[in-house]
Amino acid sequence: MKQRSLLFLMAINVASSMASAQTSTAQFEQWFEQVSNHGRWGPDDELGTLNFITPERTRKAAELVRDGVSISLSRELKPGENLNAIAPLQVEYTGDGGGGLLSFFGDKTTILYHGWAYSHLDALAHLASHGELYNGYPESSFSKENGASKLGIENMRGGIVTRGVLIDVPWLKNVPYLEPSTPITLEDIKAWEDRTGEKIQEGDVVLIRTGREAREAEHGLWKVQDGTAGPHPEVATLLHERGVAVLGSDVANEIYPSVVPDNRGPMHLLAINSMGMPLFDNLGLQAVAREARERERWTFLFVAAPLPFRNGTGSAVNPLAIF
Repeated sequence: MKQRSLLFLMAINVASSMASAQTSTAQFEQWFEQVSNHGRWGPDDELGTLNFITPERTRKAAELVRDGVSISLSRELKPGENLNAIAPLQVEYTGDGGGGLLSFFGDKTTILYHGWAYSHLDALAHLASHGELYNGYPESSFSKENGASKLGIENMRGGIVTRGVLIDVPWLKNVPYLEPSTPITLEDIKAWEDRTGEKIQEGDVVLIRTGREAREAEHGLWKVQDGTAGPHPEVATLLHERGVAVLGSDVANEIYPSVVPDNRGPMHLLAINSMGMPLFDNLGLQAVAREARERERWTFLFVAAPLPFRNGTGSAVNPLAIF
């Protein structure tokens, strides 16, 4: 009976939070203009907020390595059907052995990494709004025949090496995971800063944990588009103000259902299209959260090297947190 009452109260709290998080289209459009970086680094810029990661910031981030412990931030790649995959990962293994001097084996992998299943990095070519990509490039710079002639993932071939910051919201709220549709607000981010004594800084990769893996362990996979916790669009104003380089999450950096009418990806639009900020979607953040709690250290060296597919809209990734 107590557990049923607790679940009922949690449902009421989530519903109340969702109601208060609803945002008008006019407010969204105001934020879109407020956080815009179009033209900030010149008319030919294709790096966006990665410009904040200077050699000095990379050098300082390397000083965070004390224990030499490296943690993967990728979800495991499993072939086969997945509720959250646009298309399932397919692997074909090659090689037939034979017992000779040299027997080579291989595999052929087909992956549509965008979506809600696989850990990936969105390039700035990933989406357009009203005919324009980041920095005013026309959406016609993308074609199905040739891909993204502007803002492709190959612009990030130098990798992303900077300070990573883990904002563990379930830890902050003393719960194992956030319930679906829970908004992560500016107040949550500031409460995390107050509790940890850390401050989000220019050039950081900010990783927001909702507890997706913990919830999957308890309830199994669920279709996250039907309901998932995520950052409220207003969080973009803080990311812009602080000069954050990249945002990442263990789901898709969105609240589902969306809190903005007729807008299924407000954070993607604010980050990628307006700020020029790449996004890491569907990361595995449970292991790094465990290490961070044990060490009481919420910052670390972050390293990611996307595959530089020419004219690609993103890349599957296995980022690392190094303590």
